[in-house]
Amino acid sequence: MSGASATATGQSLDAQAGPPVQALEVNKWVVACTVMFGAFMAVMDISVVNVAMPHMMGTFSQDLSSITWVATAYSIAEITMITMAGWFSALIGRKRLYLWSFALFTLGSVLCGTAVSFPQMLAYRVLQGIGGGSLIPVSQAILRESFPKEEQGMAMAIFGMGVVLAPAMGPIVGGWLTDFYGWPWIFFINVPVSIIGMFMVGAFVHDPQYLRRGVRKIDRLGIILLATALTSMQIVLERGQRENWFESRMIISGTIICAAALIGIIYWELRNPEPVINLRILKNTHLSLGCAIGLIFGVALFGTTFILPQFTQELLGYPAFNSGLVLAPRAFMLLLFMPIVGRLYNHIDARILALTGVGITFWAYYALSGLSIEAGFWNLVPMLLIMGIGMPFVFVTISTLSLASVPRPDMTDAASMYTLARRVGGNIGYAVAATMVARGQQIHRSVLVDHINPFNPAYTEYSRTVAGALGRLGLNAQAMQHAIQYLSDRIVNIQATMLAYNDVSWFFGLLFLGTIPLVLMLPGKSRLK
Repeated sequence: MSGASATATGQSLDAQAGPPVQALEVNKWVVACTVMFGAFMAVMDISVVNVAMPHMMGTFSQDLSSITWVATAYSIAEITMITMAGWFSALIGRKRLYLWSFALFTLGSVLCGTAVSFPQMLAYRVLQGIGGGSLIPVSQAILRESFPKEEQGMAMAIFGMGVVLAPAMGPIVGGWLTDFYGWPWIFFINVPVSIIGMFMVGAFVHDPQYLRRGVRKIDRLGIILLATALTSMQIVLERGQRENWFESRMIISGTIICAAALIGIIYWELRNPEPVINLRILKNTHLSLGCAIGLIFGVALFGTTFILPQFTQELLGYPAFNSGLVLAPRAFMLLLFMPIVGRLYNHIDARILALTGVGITFWAYYALSGLSIEAGFWNLVPMLLIMGIGMPFVFVTISTLSLASVPRPDMTDAASMYTLARRVGGNIGYAVAATMVARGQQIHRSVLVDHINPFNPAYTEYSRTVAGALGRLGLNAQAMQHAIQYLSDRIVNIQATMLAYNDVSWFFGLLFLGTIPLVLMLPGKSRLK
């Protein structure tokens, strides 16, 4: 079936399906609350382990490079299932997919908390990721179908309260549980929430009649190419900086495999009448633009979620819980402004809303790029409050516009593509942040070291002050000289690291400004009615 005929068929089914409600009449707010259980838990488990990794290193006797596979394993499995959610919903039914995914996610959570070896932990995280991946796009598709057109902005606001708030809450919840109860509880805490969610899905969520059902032939080659492309891409992004990027044969090989698999899957899936990933849906211009903006949004959101706890632990010496708590102001404002923007969407041109969010978010990143090592929690709060105000204007608006013109039979496929773009952006954000900090430390250190010489009046004065303090402690001249050199080197390293973190904030801010041309290409809300 061609893309045009598929669209025509979808529009015909859309017209026959009637109002956007569930097969059985269920209150839309009950449905919204129900599906957000799964999406919130699946997204939070991406970031919840970050602050617990130092503790896992001791449990499993692994170094930092190895323990990060705990996050990588989950991401690889999750991102693969996100992409295949539309195909699986046709294969077994959307409600059944949601329940099975929820059950698998819960089982994986229990097993992760009981893991006694590192290979066990990786296997269980893969299981958990397979379960969690489908929950995110399916939740978004169900929400879109449960709310009428005039309330689509509010539907995406509710979705955003889950998937945007979850990464911010992950380090907070993870840090608190790790500090007070131990790292296994970051997984055990999923169980009661997931059980409640499964019962609610079973009672209140139903598959509408217009959903595509049944698959005549399983696209085995497509599944293999998709898994190969996403796995190799994830490994390259996660391991690139640790392996010194393209100086490593592993990274070069992974990049070649990823590129070949991506080319192969594009060629194969566009020719396949029943593809495992529906690339034809990207002919929808609004969806394609939304995916591009969503990718950039993911880079900045997840990159900041990764970099801020690292900054507070490395430079400010915060424990795990306090480093996660730094993100609380942003989480609070996200929670507050998501429904506000959802209401504004019905009254203000969508492009104006999105551009407002871009400007506010850039302001926050610009302020973050000017921090010093004297910064404390209350120096970060105003900037994160501003960021929490700006991001909902972008997320709610773009999420709503991206899917506004997609026929409802294709909604799960479209939501999968949009979620995939945001998650790939998040993985790129992690890689970019880690690389910029590591490389920036080296660059700034080389510049700062040039100022450590006897011809610099500031360094001369510093040396004299330190020498006086050390002399009062009874150090001899040789020991005093070594101490001055050690302290100077330490200060240079700290300042170089601080400047590197500032560079990351500045880069993320510029990325948001780069979305302006894409936002201007989107239609205003009135043109979608």
